[in-house]
Amino acid sequence: MKAVYPTMPIMRFAPLLAAATLACLLLSGTAPAAAGAYPIRDRALTGNKLYGTGELQQSDCPERDIKPNDVAAAKRYLTAVLDCLNRSWGAHFKRAGLPFTKAKIGFITKPRKYCGSAWGAAAATYCDAERRFIVLLERDLLEDTSDLFLFRLAAHEYGHHVQYLTGIGRAHDRYPYRNKSELNEQIRRFELQAECLGGVFIGSVWDSLQERSEEDWDILLQIMRESGDEQSKVRDHGKGRNIAAWLGKGFRATSPKTCNTWTTSSAKVS
Repeated sequence: MKAVYPTMPIMRFAPLLAAATLACLLLSGTAPAAAGAYPIRDRALTGNKLYGTGELQQSDCPERDIKPNDVAAAKRYLTAVLDCLNRSWGAHFKRAGLPFTKAKIGFITKPRKYCGSAWGAAAATYCDAERRFIVLLERDLLEDTSDLFLFRLAAHEYGHHVQYLTGIGRAHDRYPYRNKSELNEQIRRFELQAECLGGVFIGSVWDSLQERSEEDWDILLQIMRESGDEQSKVRDHGKGRNIAAWLGKGFRATSPKTCNTWTTSSAKVS
């Protein structure tokens, strides 16, 4: 099965929270393994070369103008952020001597099947087979464009791209699990790592976001605290406080080293 990674909507998108997606439960396409899955022992996850690549260099990524409920402007805004992500991570991979492929972006205005799976309740979904993520530009997403959520959304989805470029994604897809509880914890580690990698990028370009202040960052963290698994029936993205914590860790460190969710305690990825 192709790997599909949906990003769940945030608290202010209440209409989208009525249905929780189960797509992530089928990511590996394998039956539960008989052997114990913990602690995580795959070096592709716990000792990946990505963690030794150093800080993401500071770069510029000024935001484009965007107005509420303007689909065309949202497309331009997110495409510009993607261009920054490709440039920044591409240069980082080149310095580290790691192979790199640019990510692509696509947009839809109504949910549809993507990458072999139903859309579910996602705000955006990354597909490894296409090296692309799709953003659902619904009214609930575009009703308030004053905060940094769209910027963070692109950075998070790109985090999944980084995971696949480095072999973390494939290692995660094949890792054994004994039951749904173990599987969900593995998915949370994967999602929270992407959140942290998104924070790494945002931190590296923060000085170029001239219209943004510390208050804007605090607002984004609060949004993420209200967006966790507490709002759904599926425990596959993490509690809101942990989502905000990993986003903040990446932002402060601007280094993938701080995003090793595979060796941290279960409580920090709950």
